[in-house]
Amino acid sequence: MTAPAPVPLVFVYNADGGVLNGLRDLWVKTVRPGEYDCQLCAVTYGVTGMKREWRDYVKGLGRDVRFLHRDELRDEYGVQGVPLPAAFEVGPDGTLREWLPASQIRAAATLDDLMRLVKARLDREARTEPAPAP
Repeated sequence: MTAPAPVPLVFVYNADGGVLNGLRDLWVKTVRPGEYDCQLCAVTYGVTGMKREWRDYVKGLGRDVRFLHRDELRDEYGVQGVPLPAAFEVGPDGTLREWLPASQIRAAATLDDLMRLVKARLDREARTEPAPAP
């Protein structure tokens, strides 16, 4: 018997998608970082795009991982009004279940903090998964 495929993850930014929104976010993040409201964006993106260290880390998770903006979350899953940024698992029926709440992601002051948070969550899952049948 083969092990089930790892559950896909969806990280959702507390920002809307699109070029103009991206430029606005970059301006606020640079000029008034204290007013920027997406800690996921703040620690995973630099001026030139997604930080390589984060991109490589996510690729190494062994899971399908997607990144959405809050308007895309609403459009694709019908989910709105949830605290963001957050990460969700995609269930077998296509519904989302909170995987990392906004409170935890907002508390990640650095990229290393965020990667430790993700690792801790994965470690908890590994300890609670049932052993494969012989």
